[in-house]
Amino acid sequence: MNQIKRSPIHSLGYDFIPQQFLPNGADEYYLRNVQNRSGIAYRQLNAMEIEILVRNRNQSDDWNKLLVSDEFNPELVKNCKFFGLVRIGKLEACYLEYHNLRMPVGIYNSTIISCDLGDNIVIDNVHYLSHYILGNEVILVNVNEMSTTNHAKFGNGIVKDGEDPGIRIWMELCNENGGRKVIPFSGMLPGDAWIWSKFRTDTDLQEKLVAITQNSFDTRRGYYGKVGDRSIIKNCLIIKDVWIGSDAYIKGANKLKNLTIHSSPEASSQVGEGCELVNGIISEGCRIFYGVKAVRFAMASHSQLKYGARLINSYLGNNSTISCCEVLNSLIFPSHEQHHNNSFLCASLLNGQSNMAAGATVGSNHNSRGADGELIAGRGFWPGLCVSVKHNSRFATFNIVAKGDYPAELDIPLPFSLISHQVHLNRIQVMPAYWFLYNLYALARNAWKYKERDKRIEKIQPLEFDYLAPDSVQEMVDALPLLELAVGKSFIHADLDPSGYPFQHAGELGRKLLESKDPRVDSLLITVEGWENSKRPVEIIKVSAAWQVFRRMIEFYAVQCVVQYGEIEKFGDWESVKGLLPSPARQWNWKNVGGQLIPAEALNELISKLKSDQIQTWTEAHALYENANQNYNHWKCTHSLQCLLEMRNVKASDLCQAFWDELLNEAVNTRQWLSDQVYLSRKKDYANPFRNMVYDSAEERDLILGSLETNSFLLQERQDCEAFINKVKLR
Repeated sequence: MNQIKRSPIHSLGYDFIPQQFLPNGADEYYLRNVQNRSGIAYRQLNAMEIEILVRNRNQSDDWNKLLVSDEFNPELVKNCKFFGLVRIGKLEACYLEYHNLRMPVGIYNSTIISCDLGDNIVIDNVHYLSHYILGNEVILVNVNEMSTTNHAKFGNGIVKDGEDPGIRIWMELCNENGGRKVIPFSGMLPGDAWIWSKFRTDTDLQEKLVAITQNSFDTRRGYYGKVGDRSIIKNCLIIKDVWIGSDAYIKGANKLKNLTIHSSPEASSQVGEGCELVNGIISEGCRIFYGVKAVRFAMASHSQLKYGARLINSYLGNNSTISCCEVLNSLIFPSHEQHHNNSFLCASLLNGQSNMAAGATVGSNHNSRGADGELIAGRGFWPGLCVSVKHNSRFATFNIVAKGDYPAELDIPLPFSLISHQVHLNRIQVMPAYWFLYNLYALARNAWKYKERDKRIEKIQPLEFDYLAPDSVQEMVDALPLLELAVGKSFIHADLDPSGYPFQHAGELGRKLLESKDPRVDSLLITVEGWENSKRPVEIIKVSAAWQVFRRMIEFYAVQCVVQYGEIEKFGDWESVKGLLPSPARQWNWKNVGGQLIPAEALNELISKLKSDQIQTWTEAHALYENANQNYNHWKCTHSLQCLLEMRNVKASDLCQAFWDELLNEAVNTRQWLSDQVYLSRKKDYANPFRNMVYDSAEERDLILGSLETNSFLLQERQDCEAFINKVKLR
């Protein structure tokens, strides 16, 4: 039976805060008065104003509780009901216009309970407006219900005074079991979510993160909902316990409940038709429209949900877009794209710059003994058309997965690889260095695109967008011995003649074969074990070319880092460069912390500070990211040079100026080769007869697609290439 509580009409709009939660000597408006920073001086109505209001068919339980500013115009309030303490700012005889919506300033046909209303607001046909503070020039039109409870948390996973901790809102990230759940909060960064979800065995850290979250917000009851200046809300059904920033635009939403919607003049947020959003944090500059459903979620700044997307128990990183499809229990770092209704993503950690194609399915087949496990993918993960990937799986950086149903779990450690399921051969094939060999245009353009589209206003976490970075380069260094061992073992297994290559182990043999570019390697069936959870081997193809490209990229990266490092003016002087190398050599283990690359040693230091008594709020915690970034460029240089030494298997003392000069000259050649590969990989699309057959002429094609020679990215790429080459030549 529904429990309907009956109370006297004169109590409507009062006793918002239960008596037991009021401090001694405070009234129920004490927090409201703190929140209202409009600066408006209120007064009581005079007799003439009351007469006009009554004549305009307005009602109030107590006209003495309706306070107004000196510039209040009672003629602009018609057919309204007021309950409790209502305070109204300036009302002028004018209209407000936004996107062709023109509405006269004033309050019409509405029921208003205990609210503060700013200057020159528009409220028309709002059936129930309760316990809200509206800024100046706010427009509310055709809203069924807009209310705030005394225990509103506005999407933050905190517990208010007197509440059972069991009601706390959590986001169950990375798997479906809830074992990596985190508490959502306003201002949550991707790095926060990752640290919280990752270090589960550190009980001290876990307890401290809960405490920091609780300390970052006031647990007192009685805060009102707010709508910032110049925000527009129209044609909505239910808005409950929602805090809305300035300059937001909300139209046609079905249900918004327990949310913070950050918005500002520089980064306006929008919510559109048919959306139902519950228990979430929406950061500034977000766009959510056309039937989106989101529950227990957080969206970092300038991300988008649209066209019926479903986001549940998930964190969506900055500058990301999800359309149409469904995403569950996932932690997604910045610059993610997913645009198709038949794409599905579940129980995953995507390290950013990822793209889910149509028909791509990650997890949740529900035919195993338990809930889905986890998928972890490095930066640049691209599962292609109609890909089905099984949990648990792990992928290195910039892996692209070709169309196919992958029947077993995968663990692919080689970066920049094309992974394909060769059904007719009954094996998985991995082509390392695919992007450099065949599609460098897409790789380079995406790195440029992500940087150009980073719209964050407060860049608290510095994000790495370059495809050559500490994480990917370290994986290339680690890939070299893997490729050498695979070649050596396969060569021995094929019972080929190794004479001329004295060796002590298979890896040494493989290295010598690859160094000498032995043609037999190209015709060799090279397989590895342990990369797929099955009895069949995994084949690696194009090994010789990949090995050469990886070494070339490692050498180029070392020179690039030094050339770009502003503190080394004489980058052509080996003695100056050698000073970057620590003695003894440092052990590097780079971690992707929400898109920011941090060495494990520095991350451990950050976590130690996080657990200290010095950090009490998330604002203080976020300063640690900037501190961790102060040495990033120096670390990159040091790491790149150590990668060079490890790849060459030499010591710093063995190197000399002549060697460094050789590397600088080779870097010029490599930079030109990269630029040429970018152009040639794009040119293939223009030379492909199957792509051209839909156009009657090259002129028509260029009109539709844009000409190759006027491609803005290719032009920029050439300029960057020339600038690098000129800088090195002028050393």
